[in-house]
Amino acid sequence: MAERLLRVRTRQKSKKPEFNLHDSHKKKRLSTSWRKPRGLHNKLRQQIAAKGKLVRVGYGSPKAVKGFHPCGLPEVLVNNVAEVLKAQGSVVRIASGVGMKKRLEMQAKAAEAGLRVLNPKGGA
Repeated sequence: MAERLLRVRTRQKSKKPEFNLHDSHKKKRLSTSWRKPRGLHNKLRQQIAAKGKLVRVGYGSPKAVKGFHPCGLPEVLVNNVAEVLKAQGSVVRIASGVGMKKRLEMQAKAAEAGLRVLNPKGGA
């Protein structure tokens, strides 16, 4: 069932538009990260078709596969070695705040447990 839902998610995401901040292409200082348009005369808020799409619930993934990696396993964010050992049957992403010494230790434990690390660094 999860494989079918992953295929459904892939098909849905291929149709999903890119949601950028309204008029972010006009000003260099604006990032493209989404913000809801709130202006009185804002054409995107008024849902003028040529101005882009608004973020809506219908663009989301099926609830059963939300948070899954494209390989078909759930993705787990880990901060220490104990969390790596608990993450059986999933893929592991090491938190960005973890230092190199602990990261290498966590990567070694993940390799022993047969887990895939999505963001490896260094020698492991």
